[in-house]
Amino acid sequence: MKGGPGWHPLLPRSFFARTLLLVLLTLLFSKILTLLYLVSNEDLLVDRQYSHGTAMLVHAYWASGPEARADMERLTGMQLVHHSQTPPGEVHWPYSGVFTSQLRNELGDRTQIRVETQGQPAIWIHQPNYGEHWLKVPLYAHPLRGQRLGLVMTWSALIIMLSIGAAWIFVRQLNRPLKTLERAAQRIGQGHSVRLLDTSGPAEIAEVYRAFNQMAQDVEQANSDRALLLAGVSHDLRTPLTRMRLSTELMSDAEPELTEGMIRDIEDMDAILDQFMAYIRDGSAEPFQLCDLNELISEVVAPLNTAEQPIGLYLQPVPELALRRLSIKRLLTNLVENALNHGGTGVELTSYLDRSSLEPCAVVSVLDRGPGVDQSEGEDLFTPFIRGDRARSTKGTGLGLAIVKRIADSQSISVQLLNRSGGGTEARVRIPLTLH
Repeated sequence: MKGGPGWHPLLPRSFFARTLLLVLLTLLFSKILTLLYLVSNEDLLVDRQYSHGTAMLVHAYWASGPEARADMERLTGMQLVHHSQTPPGEVHWPYSGVFTSQLRNELGDRTQIRVETQGQPAIWIHQPNYGEHWLKVPLYAHPLRGQRLGLVMTWSALIIMLSIGAAWIFVRQLNRPLKTLERAAQRIGQGHSVRLLDTSGPAEIAEVYRAFNQMAQDVEQANSDRALLLAGVSHDLRTPLTRMRLSTELMSDAEPELTEGMIRDIEDMDAILDQFMAYIRDGSAEPFQLCDLNELISEVVAPLNTAEQPIGLYLQPVPELALRRLSIKRLLTNLVENALNHGGTGVELTSYLDRSSLEPCAVVSVLDRGPGVDQSEGEDLFTPFIRGDRARSTKGTGLGLAIVKRIADSQSISVQLLNRSGGGTEARVRIPLTLH
């Protein structure tokens, strides 16, 4: 079942996206309410004083005598025109409707009003007592070009863009501690040590950081104790094993067959101790150095390549990589020995450069024609002392692939076990061109 508490299919999955969406929706809702308020309050969109002044000017014009009208026409540009010279009115929502409504309230319900803003802006006013004439009133600095709503929309758009930028920065800052915690958790999961996180931030984040720091210290202490215990046990067992082998060799004349079996058992026990020590040392303390990967593969294969079990090499040019040389050799050696033990003949190694993926990498594949792997076992095969059902009849300690996985995780290298077409197993190692 996908999702969990608080999850909804229409909501983004990340906390960053959800917080940003919440801020933007709140901002958008507030802007819509602001615009609705402005549209519903005409006085904020069109200056009522302008329409009132125009109405007063019209009243004064008709209340004056011929000489006063002439003076007003000369001073204001007002004039009576025949209806044939009156242009059709323009519509500029919501300004023309608001303005004409305000003006009609001043002059009477039977007043006809036409507005023109192109060319020389003017208002044409007609009342029943005008006959066939209309009174033309020029508009100076008129409020009907849409400057007010245009200005409101411009400022709203600007505020929205600035708010989006501010919300992005704010939410990013809020999300940064979580990203820091995520990266630190990934490093601990890969077996790396991490520096203690700074607890001087917000109280909630500081509490989480303190708990994480305590957990990281406990994990690191547990790893150190485990490594010390295994190293101590392995070291202390070496001395009695050496004495047992010397004693057994001194008895070889009396019971040669029994002696040979005991020596083989002691050698197996010594090999198991070597595996323990190899598992403890994941190579994280080894420095990186530029290496020729193909040359490294050849060095690994040379001592294992015999006439009875020839190992094929099919190596393509690969750029030099910054690697922990000894650790990578141990990783490749374990994979080749695993293929020889469980895959029998037909073991091959290939290398090539893969640029098709999101992160270009060098790929090394160890191929065999053995029984293959059960995909249901998956990552369990890389767990210490866990062996696949198809490999239980063969010798081994159950630590070979665990050592491979431990080394790979410590260097951000991926390892996969895949079934080959035609039978067999492919151990695919993907090494990023830039290790981190």
